[in-house]
Amino acid sequence: MAVSNLRCLVVDDDPLSVQVVLNCINNTPFLTATGSFTNPIEAAEALRTAPVDLLFLDVEMPLLSGIELLGMLQHPPLVVLITSSKDYAVQAFEHAVVDYLVKPVSYARFLQASQKALEMAERRASTTPDAIEVPDADADFTFVKVDNKLVRVGFDEVRYVEALGDYVHIVTGQSKLIVYSTMKAVEEKFPSNRFVRVHRSFIVNFNRIQALEDNSVIVEAKHIPVGQTYLREVMQRLNKF
Repeated sequence: MAVSNLRCLVVDDDPLSVQVVLNCINNTPFLTATGSFTNPIEAAEALRTAPVDLLFLDVEMPLLSGIELLGMLQHPPLVVLITSSKDYAVQAFEHAVVDYLVKPVSYARFLQASQKALEMAERRASTTPDAIEVPDADADFTFVKVDNKLVRVGFDEVRYVEALGDYVHIVTGQSKLIVYSTMKAVEEKFPSNRFVRVHRSFIVNFNRIQALEDNSVIVEAKHIPVGQTYLREVMQRLNKF
């Protein structure tokens, strides 16, 4: 499905940098600027009430960094990070951002990132959110849709599932599969006797939990937070052993 236009918001504490990005948006036919903020806290509030399709977000800001702002959004839009440093590639990957631009931003590089965002928006528009299928109730595996391809995933292989915006990351011992789906769909179609919801953004394979420490479960050296809403159920499951 073709997407003709993306509504954009610019968040950067430097007014000159904001203007540079706005000028780039105004020169790109498939982008429309809906506004800009130099205060990240005000931007976070605005995004709750007036969602956009694409967010151009500065990383280094006082009071609230771009990474911290992104973590606050329950349903983040497509995001292009803007940074003065190349040291944020790992964080960019973890938050599944479209791209990240290093200042000073050139129009050629901006256009490349914007085209990637447009392509991702078109894939979202042509894909249903329910991209996880289980063949039958007793199956030891599921099929997930990744870039219009059905990929078989064994339940025993899954370490944990992480929600990132409109996508979930299914992390196995060999790969990280990015699936356009919801955590609700994962809960419904992953067997409850094998998986447990530990956080708004995490479902873990119960058999892969190695320890519980400081309100986190440890799954193969990764500390995954346990939300207060889910702590009681996790403790009850642990106490069965």
